[in-house]
Formats: sequence, C-alpha cells, structure tokens
Amino acid sequence: MALNVEHLNRTVATLEQALLAIEQHPEATDGVLFDLYRNAAIKSFELSLETAGKLLRKALKAFEASPRTVDGWVFNDVLRHAGKHSILSSAEVERWLAYRANRNSTAHDYGAGFANDTLQLLPAYLQDVRALAAALQKVFDASA
Repeated sequence: MALNVEHLNRTVATLEQALLAIEQHPEATDGVLFDLYRNAAIKSFELSLETAGKLLRKALKAFEASPRTVDGWVFNDVLRHAGKHSILSSAEVERWLAYRANRNSTAHDYGAGFANDTLQLLPAYLQDVRALAAALQKVFDASA
C-alpha cells in the first residue's frame, strides 16, 4: 500500500505552531489574538484526528480478510482494532478514545471554557499523534 503520512504530519505541524503562538503571547489570553490561535489549534486538532482516523482505517485493511469490513466500523472500533493489531498500545487506545470524545464535544459546544479545556489535552495529543504517524508509516512501508 503506497501511502504516507505527510498530510497528517502537516496538520500536526500546524497544531504545534498554534500552541507555540499561544505560549509566546501569554498576555493575550482575553483578546482576539488568543482566540485566533486557540481556534487554529482546535481546528488543527480536529483535522489531524480525522486524518489519523482515515489513515488508521487504510492501515487496518491490510489486517482484514475483507477490507470492506473496515469501512463499516465507527471511529472507536477503528481505534480498538488498531490496539488489537498493535498499531496502538492499550494505553494509547484509551487516550485516543478520550481525544475522540473531546473532538465530538468540540463539534457541538462552542463555549470558550470548553475550548480552553481542550487546549489542556493538546500537548499530550501532539506526542500521541506523532507516535501514531510513525507507526502508520511503518505499516505502510511494510505493505508496500
């Protein structure tokens, strides 16, 4: 399977830059600039999470007798199967399930408080998504 994680890495880089901008402007936590960076971070989180899910789905097709089966799975099933096939550890699966639950909430709750809570998850998420990108690239390289 000739696939790579370049787009995922790009969304991760965007997320990281948004978080760095927030750190570099601590005085702006109640201004428009903070809102801009926070919103960029949250949108990058959402995009990277969706991209990771699509890549996981493609990777898991290599493990299934019927690749169409994977298409029927919801995101949480994809995560669980990624654990089953050692793409993610069981601890990583739990964290990814929490990221997904948070993402589902960000899609329906636009309050500043909730957005700020989401910001607290993002440093750990950055580590996990980078580890996943590396694991996915290995799967794609092995099956090429």
